[in-house]
Amino acid sequence: MRIDGRALRLLRGEEQLKAWRHPDGGHEKLFCGECGSHLFSREADDHTQMSVRMGAFDGDPGIRPSWRSFVSYAAPWEPIPDDGLERYGEAKPRSQPA
Repeated sequence: MRIDGRALRLLRGEEQLKAWRHPDGGHEKLFCGECGSHLFSREADDHTQMSVRMGAFDGDPGIRPSWRSFVSYAAPWEPIPDDGLERYGEAKPRSQPA
């Protein structure tokens, strides 16, 4: 789920966060240093651009997906729901500025 990073507020556990960034650039990935769960990613130079992993929520966040990405890597034993959402084999292409 893409969000404006200024809206994210960690209530506790910030000291457990660990970050990784591929040497060739890309998003900074943040995960739990205790269990290894991937929590969110963000632009290294612009923390307002973030994506939060849906598995990071304890309960229903009250929103639904707008598309399905990385479907090329879906587990064969867990079918992707036939819900009419756009599907992308890899990441959803970013909109190009006009």
